[in-house]
Amino acid sequence: MNGQVLLITGGARRVGAEIARTLHAAGASVLIHYRASEAAAVALAGEFNRCRPHSAAIHGANLADAQAPQGLVAAALEEFGRLDILINNASSFYPTPVGKITIPMWDDLMASNLRAPLFLAQAAAPGLAKQHGLIINMVDIHGLRPLKGYPVYSAAKAGLVMLTRSLARELAPEIRVNGIAPGPVLWPDSGVDDALKREIVGKTALKRPGGPQDIARTALFLAQDAPYITGQIIAVDGGRSI
Repeated sequence: MNGQVLLITGGARRVGAEIARTLHAAGASVLIHYRASEAAAVALAGEFNRCRPHSAAIHGANLADAQAPQGLVAAALEEFGRLDILINNASSFYPTPVGKITIPMWDDLMASNLRAPLFLAQAAAPGLAKQHGLIINMVDIHGLRPLKGYPVYSAAKAGLVMLTRSLARELAPEIRVNGIAPGPVLWPDSGVDDALKREIVGKTALKRPGGPQDIARTALFLAQDAPYITGQIIAVDGGRSI
């Protein structure tokens, strides 16, 4: 992947940071988007630049802002001169039980999980087309099977599944578009009850949780070894979806 450029949203922490680290190690330069995690973004970019000078940069933005997608793509092109891979990883996640759903909740969850990936893809498409590039959307197994108590999040991720497939048709043959649907690979920062963790893991075929590295390796596979795959949603969930 030497010479290729990755733009990843929500790339400063958690799964996003692991994806960025893995693709950077494979040779890519990386623009790390963050919203609130500036210190983590600075630290990660510093780690990358110490390893390979001028191979990482950061850009802060609230993806709910209408101008953010265009500005983020412009920053990647200005910093590195090209764009090969867009990974829409940033996501809001919290419960919205029926009866307590508000318009701001709807707008926030739809903005980060569905609207931003669309407009980022649209803004990035001209640059990606020049490189016969790739878009990876981080979906969720709950875009395929709803999560109780999270109807808005589940609907947004379901929309992202269809958007992934639609963009694969719209942007072909120059750009490939795929999705990754993680299962239990990293628990929310807010924490999960141990009994619920056991229940979730027990529903996987492999009877064990995964890790961020499983998602990162799948992203690397799509970026480096899968030139004939597009329009697909790859479930990395230990078999939970079956």
